[in-house]
Amino acid sequence: MLESQWQKPNGTLSHQNACKEFGLTEKAIFDAIRSGKLQYRENYAHGNPYFRVLRIEVEALARKLHGDKIAQEHKVKHKLREINREINSLKRKLASLEKQKAELLE
Repeated sequence: MLESQWQKPNGTLSHQNACKEFGLTEKAIFDAIRSGKLQYRENYAHGNPYFRVLRIEVEALARKLHGDKIAQEHKVKHKLREINREINSLKRKLASLEKQKAELLE
């Protein structure tokens, strides 16, 4: 089952994004990797290494370290940030399209 998580969309995330999304420290992530609680794969972006970890394992780690309530709060806050980012992006696109429309109507 875990092997399929590596292929699943949104099944993995970088260790940096895991820290942001679940309110963990890099030290907690690396300690879990060293102890075998988190599977990882090393990747490179522009020559810089980073670790991909399984989302379900990071979520379980966050629940273990912070408790269910705090882990859920971090998840909700992260989702709200994603939604706000998308809303702002759509607002910029709309403004650009309104500008193009105005130019064409002139």
